[in-house]
Amino acid sequence: MSFLMRLCSLVVSALCLPLHLMEAAGLYQLYKRLFPFCLYRISVTYNKKMHDKKKELFRSLTEFNQPGGGRLTILEIGCGTGTNFQFYPPGSKVICTDPNPHFQKYLKKSMGENDHLTYDRFVVASGEDMGSVQDESVDAVVCTLVLCSVNNIPQTLREAHRILRPGGAFFFIEHVMADPSTWAYFFQHVLQPAWYYFGDGCMVTRETWKHLEAAGFSELKLRHVEAPLTFLIKPHIIGYAVK
Repeated sequence: MSFLMRLCSLVVSALCLPLHLMEAAGLYQLYKRLFPFCLYRISVTYNKKMHDKKKELFRSLTEFNQPGGGRLTILEIGCGTGTNFQFYPPGSKVICTDPNPHFQKYLKKSMGENDHLTYDRFVVASGEDMGSVQDESVDAVVCTLVLCSVNNIPQTLREAHRILRPGGAFFFIEHVMADPSTWAYFFQHVLQPAWYYFGDGCMVTRETWKHLEAAGFSELKLRHVEAPLTFLIKPHIIGYAVK
């Protein structure tokens, strides 16, 4: 199966040659303008299917409020269209970051629909480089469906660890690589060359849990779950890590 998988992946990659050339010529940047619209439509469906899991996870955010009852400060990496805002505790202050500035239109819409929160600012920055955010300045960092597309997972986790205050937590929901014994694993590797372009750099073959385990957090609560989604992104991890 390994040989067949590699062969099929090469065929798909060859079929994606026009996309490879577009990226090399810089034309793929046009899709980055369209991607926020696509993600907005997809996120509505994803939120419906993952509503209970998100609600359960983000209910724990209140446990990481500052001692003395201060306002909870949340930084979201790759906030996209703001689909997580509805799950955040009322009164929280939110700092939004995303490397794609074209999300702002949809982000403002989500902000208007979630006036139970206070929005600090929108920072155009990748997860690997959030230098404009001070050390130990937030109570929680949220990262959902982002570690699949960052260029450097360990560096992104180091940045999250840096900006978290001691005792703060990194919350995550990520799709991951399937079990090698499954057909999902096979098709993840075969279709990855095409999925990369469709998902704006998304990788379905990452063992993200291994990076979380090695990130140096004092406590890690992580579960592997099967999300009610298409088989390529059905395997998920969900949980939080405490600094």
